Amino acid sequence: MTFLKKLCLIIIGNQFTKELDSESPFKEVSDEDLVKQIVMNRDTMLFGVLYDRYAKVVYNKCHGFARSQKEAEDLTQDVFLMLFVKLSSFKGRSKFSTWLYSFTYNFCVNYVNRDKGRKMRDSSNSLDKDEMELSMEVTDEHLLELQVLKLKKVLELIPPEDKSILLLKYQDGVSIKELEDLMDLGSSAVKMRLKRAKARVVELYKTIPE
Repeated sequence: MTFLKKLCLIIIGNQFTKELDSESPFKEVSDEDLVKQIVMNRDTMLFGVLYDRYAKVVYNKCHGFARSQKEAEDLTQDVFLMLFVKLSSFKGRSKFSTWLYSFTYNFCVNYVNRDKGRKMRDSSNSLDKDEMELSMEVTDEHLLELQVLKLKKVLELIPPEDKSILLLKYQDGVSIKELEDLMDLGSSAVKMRLKRAKARVVELYKTIPE
């Protein structure tokens, strides 16, 4: 374990488990101003405030990529450890919460991809063999008509990169422009990724029994 990770774990133990007091002087401080102060002073106490604000929502997002509650808890801790290191990379081009959700999803995607013991099902990979199917146009209305339980199963089968962009767009309400900034891609590239991700969902959805 590196010295930095040990330091962050100490911070977590000392600061992050404390509930944010209702009379906290930081209650009215915006996320963006809080981040500026944390980056400027490397203030671990203020980072604990940020943790209190977002630990639950980050856990819920990690849980969507994890196989158990314990794995989701570990992922959440690792996200905040990395966030402490990378917080200065937030440039304010979107709301901090939007940037944090993208940061969390990217971390989870990388985790899934490097987890050799986690096998993606052949049915999701086989979709790449037919590019014609992925070029089909899927409307947002079509996605909203899909049954929730079957859709949850599909989201476990598609590539994590596709899952990430779909969650950002449809769960977190991130705009195309914000996706462009978050992913450092042009409008056409973002729209193509969304189009292909939606097509994968619809094609795989057809294979899930009622």
